[in-house]
Amino acid sequence: MFDFIFSTWWGITLFVIVCVALFVLVSAIFYRLFFKRVYDIFFSALLIILLSPVLLVLIIVGAIKMKGNPFFFQLRPGKNGKIFKMIKFRTMTQEKDENGNFLPDEVRLTKYGKILRSTSLDELPEMFNIFIGQMSFIGPRPQLEKDLVFMDSNIRRRHSVRGGLTGLAQVMGRNNITWEKRFSYDLIYVEKYSLFFDLKILFLTFFKVLKRSDVATDGMATSMDYGDWLLKEGKISEEEYKEKLTKKRI
Repeated sequence: MFDFIFSTWWGITLFVIVCVALFVLVSAIFYRLFFKRVYDIFFSALLIILLSPVLLVLIIVGAIKMKGNPFFFQLRPGKNGKIFKMIKFRTMTQEKDENGNFLPDEVRLTKYGKILRSTSLDELPEMFNIFIGQMSFIGPRPQLEKDLVFMDSNIRRRHSVRGGLTGLAQVMGRNNITWEKRFSYDLIYVEKYSLFFDLKILFLTFFKVLKRSDVATDGMATSMDYGDWLLKEGKISEEEYKEKLTKKRI
């Protein structure tokens, strides 16, 4: 039988198609248990190698434009709330006022930084976070560490999976939707994620990047932090806001 299959081109083609179909089926069935992480390791390693010339150029250009370290490190909560250092390309300068406080985002955000953000090139270093297991390609976007103190137990369910380079909330509006909507999409993802669901999000992300849409909240250089948004919308008082931030520092 095997001699018959491998003796013709269509037999070999059929055999390959069956093998691929079986692999896709098995990986879909065991995606949550095993294959999601396998795909993350394989494709992040592959992209790091393939995009190494681009990364090298951006490191050099970034060092010149930012007058120093081209990388930006920030603490973010990952799976189960474990804190890790997210790495991105720096898009803002470190200019400060006479009191030593950083100038507003819109002042520090450079033209070069705007290009990086609009093309999502600033996110490329996160491939290393994915490779070592701190993130995934698809998942709820890791928020700021201080946002954790403002999240209730229901919202924190978004941390039951690895945070993603992109996610359902990003393709449904990214920074131009409310925090309530964003978190609701994150929780939908936690309940529904699968191989084909992730492929759909990846496909939609590709077109979002090409269109350069929803990069920043309208009228803002960057998206407002969750706690600041709660305060602005009157969902918590200034006293509650300060109390939660104090607990974080403790």
